[in-house]
Amino acid sequence: MKIRAAVLERTGGPLVVSDLELASPGREEVLVRLAASGVCHSDLNAIDGTAETRCPAVLGHEGAGVVEAVGADVARVRPGDRVALSWTPSCGTCAECARDLPWLCSTAWPAMATGGLLDRTTRLTRDGEPVYHYSFLSTFADACVVPERSVVPIPDDVPFEIAALVGCAVTTGVGAVWRTARVRPGERVAVLGCGGVGLSAVMAAAAAGADPVVAIDPVPEKLEAARELGATEAVLWQGTPEDTAAAIREATAGGVDVAVEATGRPEAMLAAFLATRPRGAAVLVGIPRADAVLELPAVTIPRGERRVLGSIYGSSKPERDFPETLALYRSGRLPLDKLVSHRLPLDEVERGFELMRSGDALRVVLELDGTGA
Repeated sequence: MKIRAAVLERTGGPLVVSDLELASPGREEVLVRLAASGVCHSDLNAIDGTAETRCPAVLGHEGAGVVEAVGADVARVRPGDRVALSWTPSCGTCAECARDLPWLCSTAWPAMATGGLLDRTTRLTRDGEPVYHYSFLSTFADACVVPERSVVPIPDDVPFEIAALVGCAVTTGVGAVWRTARVRPGERVAVLGCGGVGLSAVMAAAAAGADPVVAIDPVPEKLEAARELGATEAVLWQGTPEDTAAAIREATAGGVDVAVEATGRPEAMLAAFLATRPRGAAVLVGIPRADAVLELPAVTIPRGERRVLGSIYGSSKPERDFPETLALYRSGRLPLDKLVSHRLPLDEVERGFELMRSGDALRVVLELDGTGA
């Protein structure tokens, strides 16, 4: 079938909306007609080269829509089902999956790097030449073919734009708090970086009963948004990691139990670690450049039992966590709709990234073919 999609021709280049051919779904694959896609900082990482991406590629990894067709042996969904998409289609059989760590699947991660689906081949072409997938999904498009394990059914009353954000930003932030750090009521939490992931972490910390919940960002408007979503304190980035950490410790009477870093910048990672109190944990969520190095004051780790925890995709299991998160949204405990600041058509995807770079957006959502978004 023919589709329109935003193609990154080369690292550092623009996104160009082009006509492509999308193949039919193969075995254990699903064709989804997309209704909404989030514009995520990880897509920007692909554009600027922070994360190496095979090009030409259709970016986008936060998507939701309606199943249009299924390949052989698909049992999870059928045509007409409303679904959110996950970019971690774990195999279920590798060593990491056997350890109940499907988000670290050793089959999926190497396949993702090839720009193909799980069999490492692409379903996208242009004039007979291959165009590559991004994170198995490629949601900056009218439709996509994805692994069956990437689709999670959603209730009829959940807007597609909310379901799309649950596909990455929300799950990453919420999971970092609930799954990786396992925040308990009364614990002190700081969140460094108030984009879509960070604000999701703020909401999750507030819903978990953390107190205080401190938001940190260089943009005052984002701190105000964090307060609206549950932050009890706001700290403006102070220019250095040490000064910012000191401000967090002052605001929390000595430091936090959990500091979630959601920027991918080593200086923010250091500030998160320095803001923890004894037995505290810095939970590092943001993706840094491959050559980035984080230096920590080593003696404070054993003497204070301070910890550094990595968190990819919020240590989540989409089949479990998407429904739980959406149930809390539907009950009003997670006001995810407040994350969406801008809605744009596919043709304005470049403007979405301009809004992200400027700091003027919380979360940009692309409205796609209008299947009910």
